[in-house]
Amino acid sequence: MADAGHTTVDRLLPGELRDLSVRVQRNCDIADARHAGNDTLCIYLLKMREFYRWMRRLPYSAALDREEVGDWVIRQEQLWQDLEERDLEPLPLGKTHYDPFDHESINRRLDPHGLVYGAGYGRGARPLFFLGRLVSREDFEGYRIYVVGEEEARDLVAPPAMSRGDLIFVRTESIRRMLHEMIEAWQFRGAPADDALCRALNAYGHVPGDERSFQAMLDSEVESAVWHEVGEVLAGRLLGPAWQALVLEVAGTRGERVMRAVRDHLADSLSTLPALLESGSDGALHFYFANLGGMRGTLAPGLRKAYEAWLETGSLDALKRLVAPSREHWLAVARRLLDEPHESWPISDAELPSLCLDAVSPAQ
Repeated sequence: MADAGHTTVDRLLPGELRDLSVRVQRNCDIADARHAGNDTLCIYLLKMREFYRWMRRLPYSAALDREEVGDWVIRQEQLWQDLEERDLEPLPLGKTHYDPFDHESINRRLDPHGLVYGAGYGRGARPLFFLGRLVSREDFEGYRIYVVGEEEARDLVAPPAMSRGDLIFVRTESIRRMLHEMIEAWQFRGAPADDALCRALNAYGHVPGDERSFQAMLDSEVESAVWHEVGEVLAGRLLGPAWQALVLEVAGTRGERVMRAVRDHLADSLSTLPALLESGSDGALHFYFANLGGMRGTLAPGLRKAYEAWLETGSLDALKRLVAPSREHWLAVARRLLDEPHESWPISDAELPSLCLDAVSPAQ
């Protein structure tokens, strides 16, 4: 893949690319040193087990030695302790050092090498970084979509997708991990046959250990992640930079959780749900509702009711009728959060229903 903005003189040497990977991982470790302890112990240990698997490049079918994992966790925590007071480091590319959040400049240098770099902020204003192999890049209606394959550097937290400005990053390794973890958790629950994940697995003809059916699910979820991030870009254009500034202001609070759920719903009503409803993929739609939990699920009981209507009647009409009202509702809620002091937001358990999206009447 060539970059018209650079000549062959600008190509980086293999040693320079290896050094970049080491530096990106160092910044990932520094971010983890500051934020890895923010989860509950159970969630933390699950993330560490998955991080160990990634570090060792082990397949999901591989059994893990508990003692070996435990020893590695101790070493990793010691590394983080040593790095906790360190500042994030600039990233060297040739003779230039870049700010670690300047992903646009860095990616211009990496384009000829089939690599992609991502940087941003996650929940609680947590810095997030990764460096991976580029699977595809597409420019579409003013935004650029990077699909990333094998990753050379990453944090303990590795979200399946992220967007910054008009750039979208979709991480196939993280989506693969998410699917494996969802299936594993479903099996621990006794593999119930009456939930959305079971319906999704059945729709794809999933057979445990069958890579072909799993790959079909993975490809579908990559596409769904793209549509969600397109919605995030569109939502960002509607809400403006004040939204992200407010997210950082309330980082780590219940208010941040509500803000992120509201924006997720706005993004889905702008892009994800219309695309899923048009695709005709029952599996992708079931997966969407299998992931509709936490604050997102709490704020959208009407969406769940419309899904249940589809299950009962076989008709998508209730879901289709909900899309346009959803756009209006979530945009209004988002603007309300922007306009009102966050101290007065109705975000307690008793007050949350005032932000919720109700079902659209079948008569409409």
